[in-house]
Amino acid sequence: MTQPIPASVNTNGTMLALFVPTLANYLSGASVAELTAGAVLDITCYLTGDGLTTETSENNVEDARLCSKQVFENRGDFTQTMELTYVFNQSSPSDDEARLALAAGTRGFIALRWGIDSEVPVAAGQEFDIYPVEMGKQRKRTPGRNSVHAIVQKPFIVGAVAEDVPVAA
Repeated sequence: MTQPIPASVNTNGTMLALFVPTLANYLSGASVAELTAGAVLDITCYLTGDGLTTETSENNVEDARLCSKQVFENRGDFTQTMELTYVFNQSSPSDDEARLALAAGTRGFIALRWGIDSEVPVAAGQEFDIYPVEMGKQRKRTPGRNSVHAIVQKPFIVGAVAEDVPVAA
């Protein structure tokens, strides 16, 4: 029997990453107006090709029983983390918005849209993952040959992450 091969989505150019200073109720999603407001910074083109890392680690709870030689396990708590790597250009403020906006201690939200061309405008019904964050220290990446200057920065996740929440009109 031939198994069908599901269609995939190329990751090149199909991510949107926004830094949103304020959201009214991020757990139930954001509105188009909130995600396109003047204070929102589109950081997508600042991020390097491998400059967005999101991870989830889940802990294990051992469940040993006197009657069994096997140790069972249950799901424990989990941690979600993120790291950004983005270009900077101190000699050109218009090309340095990410470094300036994401200063250490800055709080806000990082909203990620997956699998839709980055140039497609935000619209109602699209799904976003929304991370409430406090920005960590900016670390200039060690320069290398045939490379660009970049900053590596950890956004500390300070609340529950809202995953796959639809955008409201």
